[in-house]
Amino acid sequence: MTNSPSLIVMVGLPARGKTYISKKLTRYFNWIGVPTKAFNVGQYRRDLVKTYKSFEFFLPDNQEGLKIRRQCASLALNDVKKYLNEEGGQVAVFDATNTTRERREYIINFAEQNGYKVFFVESVCEDPEVIETNIVQVKLSSPDYSDCNNDEAISDFLKRIECYQNTYEPLDEVFDKDLSFIKIMDVGRRYLVNHVLDHIQSKIVYYLMNIHITPRSIYLCRHGESDLNLKGRIGGDSGLSLRGKQFAKSLGKFIQEQNIRDLKVWTSQMKRTIQTAEALGVPYEQWKALNEIDAGVCEEMMYEEIQEHYPSEFALRDQDKYRYRYPKGESYEDLVQRLEPVIMELERQENVLVICHQAVMRCLLAYFLDKTAEELPYLKCPLHTVLKLTPVAYGCKVESIFLNVEAVNTHREKPEVVHVNRSWEQALQTIPSHL
Repeated sequence: MTNSPSLIVMVGLPARGKTYISKKLTRYFNWIGVPTKAFNVGQYRRDLVKTYKSFEFFLPDNQEGLKIRRQCASLALNDVKKYLNEEGGQVAVFDATNTTRERREYIINFAEQNGYKVFFVESVCEDPEVIETNIVQVKLSSPDYSDCNNDEAISDFLKRIECYQNTYEPLDEVFDKDLSFIKIMDVGRRYLVNHVLDHIQSKIVYYLMNIHITPRSIYLCRHGESDLNLKGRIGGDSGLSLRGKQFAKSLGKFIQEQNIRDLKVWTSQMKRTIQTAEALGVPYEQWKALNEIDAGVCEEMMYEEIQEHYPSEFALRDQDKYRYRYPKGESYEDLVQRLEPVIMELERQENVLVICHQAVMRCLLAYFLDKTAEELPYLKCPLHTVLKLTPVAYGCKVESIFLNVEAVNTHREKPEVVHVNRSWEQALQTIPSHL
């Protein structure tokens, strides 16, 4: 996606959401296939200084503390260099306080010496409620405060913020006019974007202007069991089985009982998801991007038939299920690219129910749970089960709800033998049972 590696540099006072943003960016870029890693200087400091005593460590005139913090920043930048130069990384997120121009100049020089493009992300917030919420939700769980009660920890962290405030120099649209950056003010109330240079930087801006921290839940489920599911046939556009229709009714009852504020319902354009949504009795929106993975020449075939007619293709898919593309069809990698606008809209929205398909649900789930490309195609997304995803500080809480309507199992584990000359039995060893 880019010739020169990119270094994203977080800027801002503590408790302004820098680490939250860095983790979100890292997860997003890895999901779309851009190798990305975050380097949190605070973690380097905790690894080096095993015991945190108090805010006094961060006082501007604490020479010992200053020396250690600079050492940690240097260690982190060395690891950034190793990741981008030797380990195949394309984007590094440098998560440190970086509140002074002098410190930012040092990082710019480091990037120029190594041929990296630099993009600054500054989070500015003066809302005391937001700051306090961030301290309570995130900072109190830090190892720094494992031996403190909440009041002591909050008091110490507020003093820690004060240690930086007197020297804090925010990015300035005049003084820093030649730098590439986005300034996020009051958790997304306003933005200032300056000097965007390339595709990666434009993606950063677009993504950060869509995320929010409003409490919400995302509900993911597959359509009800279909007629082709019963026969063990993949893809196609069949309608619901009898049990699939029962699930659709149960889903409607479940959603009604949840009493979800302003719930939006999304489906694919395929018959089985639309029939499932119709039973809810609420408006829904169809997305072509949510259609199931295109199996190409293998559409509506059973695994036994794929092995019979395309044994080499079947083996190649088992060797690299994420990148394998069905002849005249799609791969999971293709599907992730197709679903990127859906993810962006999910980040913009509040409460959403997505009624989709097995491969699609795996891709969406992998984004929210930060799963690798190797893990993604084998995530378990059973029929007639709703996954409730609730974003929390640095991750996502998952609740699985089975709606008590039986269905066939469509999950196929990766077989142990994946070479192209394997036997029929070895190839079909993990296929789920069907009619």
